[in-house]
Amino acid sequence: MRVGISLLTLAPGHGGGSETYARSLCSALARVGTHEYRVFTSDLAPDAGGPLPTGVIGSYRSGRSSRTRLYALVTAGRSRRLRAELRLDELHGLHFPLTAMVPQVRRPPAVVTVHDVQHLVMPQFFSRATRLYRRFAYEGSARRARVVIAISEHVRETLLARVGLSPENVVVVHSGVDHHRFTPPPLPRREPFLLYPSFPWPHKNHALLLEAFALLRRRHPDLRLVLTGGSHTAYAPADGVDAPGFVSADQLVELYRTASAMVFPSLYEGFGQPLLEAMACGCPVAAADAAAIPEVCGGAARLFDPTRPEAIAEAVEEVLARPAPWEARGLARAQAFSWDNTARATDDVYARLLS
Repeated sequence: MRVGISLLTLAPGHGGGSETYARSLCSALARVGTHEYRVFTSDLAPDAGGPLPTGVIGSYRSGRSSRTRLYALVTAGRSRRLRAELRLDELHGLHFPLTAMVPQVRRPPAVVTVHDVQHLVMPQFFSRATRLYRRFAYEGSARRARVVIAISEHVRETLLARVGLSPENVVVVHSGVDHHRFTPPPLPRREPFLLYPSFPWPHKNHALLLEAFALLRRRHPDLRLVLTGGSHTAYAPADGVDAPGFVSADQLVELYRTASAMVFPSLYEGFGQPLLEAMACGCPVAAADAAAIPEVCGGAARLFDPTRPEAIAEAVEEVLARPAPWEARGLARAQAFSWDNTARATDDVYARLLS
């Protein structure tokens, strides 16, 4: 079976967990996949397919700004040259791991991975234009797909309830974690800081985290908070807050290995990749009791109400006081997830396209 994997909409550095998913899935399919694969990328991400055979599609003219990416997505539907370059008639199936179906197809049958449906759950965090775009690119793609992969049961249930998809067409395939990269240190050494790796998007809840951190600093004056994953200049002046912004993958692993705990107050996650990364590194986790977070943590994190700074501070203090049980639970939980498992389950979905 020849499966095309479209990563045309990938803009490196803009996708967060969805970019990690797309790249890791391709690498894992190269290891354990049973089909013949062909990856399509734009010239922004020629390496996105990893070891899989990859072709850069020159007729898809994307860019790094939101405007150029949206223009490329909209015009792709009318591009005969793009369809010709993709050679769709040679494929038995086509997978869109980044949700947006570009180009829109009925043949070959398509699989779409949906990473989040936040605009349906928390529309207040999106402009009217962004909500319209997501209705077209996310909901529209899901409706046109033969099979939809939801990365969590939370996403699946929302798709069924809010988008009206048929239950038999939506399959849950959890994301994984790279156990070669994210490992506990040989000699644990915890330093007095909390880690929150996250883009500074509204739903990530940095403002309430800072209120909680101020409460913690009264009782733990040496404790610091490290914010990574984008520009956090608005928060860096706060007492005890470090904001290094983007860090390398190796630097992130070191932060997971040395932090006293990871605090994760996000109001919405379709999955929550950093949760597994931290656990795999032996880092204790305190996390919001929201969206897919409890599903991913599976009892291995101290959950809290993310709308109450006092609840965040209380959960963090509990983890700081007794970190060992949370470390052990996290390590065990992370072992249940791997990218090879994700790839095998995705391969099964591809086989469904011909059934």
